[in-house]
Amino acid sequence: MEYVYAAMLLHAAGQEINEENIKAVLSSAKIEVDEARVKALVAALEGVDIDEAIKQAAVAAPAAAAPAAAAAEEAPAEEEKKEEEEKKEEEPSEEEALEGLGALFG
Repeated sequence: MEYVYAAMLLHAAGQEINEENIKAVLSSAKIEVDEARVKALVAALEGVDIDEAIKQAAVAAPAAAAPAAAAAEEAPAEEEKKEEEEKKEEEPSEEEALEGLGALFG
């Protein structure tokens, strides 16, 4: 993750995102640099409009959060329903209770 952060920091500073600059950022943060990861990141970001990617992520994040929030709101209601059903199952009906008593007196 720190490699992506380094690239975003360089982008925010208006610097070119290349291997040398990413290594410099990581080294200044005292992070051991993995050459292969740096090369892979630079290659992956080649031709990517970072500003556009950030905008798309900002739009997608609330859309992804909405179903999660709805599910979180529904979860307590479902739990309450389950608890009510369990209580109903645990408590015998009046008819069942009377049947049991009738069996005692034959």
